[in-house]
Amino acid sequence: MADVSHNPRLDKNSATYYQMALLLSNMSNTRDITAALRVFRRHGGAMRTKQALALGIHPAALYALRDSGQLTELTRGFYRLAEAKEFANPDLAIVGVRAPDAAVCLISALAFHGITTQIPAAVHLAVPRGAYYRLKLDPLPVRVYRYDPNTYDVGLEVQDVGGVSVKIYNSTRTVADCFKFRNKIGLDVALEALRLARERKKVSLRELSEIARLLRVERTLTPYLQALE
Repeated sequence: MADVSHNPRLDKNSATYYQMALLLSNMSNTRDITAALRVFRRHGGAMRTKQALALGIHPAALYALRDSGQLTELTRGFYRLAEAKEFANPDLAIVGVRAPDAAVCLISALAFHGITTQIPAAVHLAVPRGAYYRLKLDPLPVRVYRYDPNTYDVGLEVQDVGGVSVKIYNSTRTVADCFKFRNKIGLDVALEALRLARERKKVSLRELSEIARLLRVERTLTPYLQALE
């Protein structure tokens, strides 16, 4: 039987097969990465891992894009293209990914709706009183408020923030909440929100009165509403 252990021809063939396999692998990786970039661009430049995989992006391509710096991981499981235009409220998008059951409220909601001059030092989030929530969104600072579960859904909307669905209270509910929590955020913040919301036509006095009644803050808010009439 011939000894083939040091057959130069076989060694040459093996090297050729290895090079071909490596070339095909690299071509496949390049195709996967190019396809992944196209998917991200079609979906606004930002996606969660689950969504990316569901759209056919190969995990290896996803991590290769991350490791090469073409994708930025804003928070665990949420990526955006490094080339993409910066979108507004990236902190709120992180909330939508990491705390989808919480609702953006008070000063953070005022900032989202453009009816405050305050810059939130932390993300203000509401959760139903009595329910257990562990809201830890490092490195984001968070302030949590416990809302009455009977009125928790009043004025609650779902907004698209950078391709992520985020629960945010509407302008009317937020202004009423500012008066309810005036001892925590300051009456001056609530009064400014009311004034800006009226000037920018973000609320109607009738709807605001109705929500104030539901939140049992009507007596506090009414004198300020009357001053605006």
